[in-house]
Amino acid sequence: MYEDWKENILPLVYSAPQSLNPSSFSVKEYFAARSLIASRSFQIDEYHGFGMVPLADLFNHKTGAEDVHFTSVSPNQEYEDDVDSENGDNNELSKISGHDKRDSTCENSYIHSDSESDYSSVTGEDPMMLQMIMVREVKSGDEVFNTYGSLGNAALLHRYGFTEAHNPFDIVNIDLELVLKWGCSLFSSRYCRARLSLWRRINISGSVSENSEYFEVSSNGEPELELLTLLYIMLLPDNTCHKLDISICTADKVSANIGMILSEKHDITWSTSSEISKDLLLTEKVCRALLALADIRESCYGSKSIDEDVEALKRCCMTERKLYHSLMLRISERRILEKFRTYATAGAQIQTFQDANGTSTTRKRLKKH
Repeated sequence: MYEDWKENILPLVYSAPQSLNPSSFSVKEYFAARSLIASRSFQIDEYHGFGMVPLADLFNHKTGAEDVHFTSVSPNQEYEDDVDSENGDNNELSKISGHDKRDSTCENSYIHSDSESDYSSVTGEDPMMLQMIMVREVKSGDEVFNTYGSLGNAALLHRYGFTEAHNPFDIVNIDLELVLKWGCSLFSSRYCRARLSLWRRINISGSVSENSEYFEVSSNGEPELELLTLLYIMLLPDNTCHKLDISICTADKVSANIGMILSEKHDITWSTSSEISKDLLLTEKVCRALLALADIRESCYGSKSIDEDVEALKRCCMTERKLYHSLMLRISERRILEKFRTYATAGAQIQTFQDANGTSTTRKRLKKH
């Protein structure tokens, strides 16, 4: 936003200093104006892009329990396709930034979506029109909710300025930079770069946002397969790593490279159609690495414990919106890290049991992303 202001607004002020009051076009004023527009803007479709939609911005968000869907109308689009869609993520029209609470209560005993004929008579299938579809019955006097998507608290706070308690879509991001920091605490930077390069050569990567690569830990504390694969490769013995390096040039499928190593270690049959199992990647060393990463990620919250954060949240007033929602985010993320540690500890215990008994069991198989 600052770069946009510097590139587009500042030159206007310099071009007409006598006509424009610089204080009215400061970066602070630009942030306020842009945030105000963004908090009411919708991404309508590819043709319209972002736009202001009357009435549509009245509705607040509720995760997984929205009452309405907004969508654009096209002459080539069947009306029933929109009515059948029950997932807020599939809406063509989705909010991109948040707003404060508004009054969007239902005035009728029950509201249902209009029939196709009634709707067509009003809009005439005008591509500039948008339709609001009720996807569930709403009793008189109840607030009507939209959905901004299946978003965790970090995304809700960043985009919309609020959080939700017990959000099932909460995640914790572990930056690749933190993984490399852990690696360099055990190995040389050259070693870490070589293993990272090998990981990339089997066509695996983390998620990328704003030039930062990261891995997600889900609300139940389970890390992504990509993170487990990277840690597994980082901790492979040199001779096994060399064998994996050679196999990259000959394997038919990406997963076959890792699959070859796993099949030899666990004495299992592997085919190119097999799915990569997270359990097989959870060696004792990988589990210890996960615990170390949890500690590194936890250090981002400073010296205060999660119990202190919980007590601070209890004392916090909702009028202190920034403090309240930042505490909500901290607590939700730290609880996920607790589950992350439990996941790693359980994996280590299972691995110890398997090693002691000479067995190999697989609880869950997951497809490569």
